[in-house]
Amino acid sequence: MNEKSLLRKRFSDIRASVSDKAAKDASITRSILSLNEVKNADCVLLYASFRSEIDMLMLFGCLRELGIDTAFPLCGKNGEMTFHLVYDASQLSAGAYGIPEPDSSLPQPVITDRTVCIVPGLAFTAYGGRLGYGGGFYDRFLDANPQIITVSAAYEALLTDSLPLMQHDLTVRYIVTEERTVICNEQ
Repeated sequence: MNEKSLLRKRFSDIRASVSDKAAKDASITRSILSLNEVKNADCVLLYASFRSEIDMLMLFGCLRELGIDTAFPLCGKNGEMTFHLVYDASQLSAGAYGIPEPDSSLPQPVITDRTVCIVPGLAFTAYGGRLGYGGGFYDRFLDANPQIITVSAAYEALLTDSLPLMQHDLTVRYIVTEERTVICNEQ
């Protein structure tokens, strides 16, 4: 097993053991909603929570109440990822690996410099380094859309001093935990 695989297992176990998730998820949601970039977003690209990930449906509901467009990813067989506008959670259905996803017939948002993407991950550094799940979907999507404002939601226990990052691994601008919002260094 390589180093990243071992780290994925380690941080997945840490995330699964986090206690009081509902209160921490609510705190993270409030902090994300307080970011000026989110308040002024034309669209927020979310992901459907899976397993022990932070509850994104709570954030989805709040964004919809504020009238902010939301979109969820659809991952293709060739490593590409598209986002599709979702107005109600019922528009998501189990897709690959049982992860809820939108139908490809739903419209895609126009990506601008006011678009915010909530980027998933297993662990993060204060510099915005991210350990993803290994598919590279977000790295490719964000590389093709560099104007997007990136935010990650994570439990404080998932912040670490260093991660084995490759040159193609993109960093995020903000990391929001239940304890703080980290403004990551621009690289």
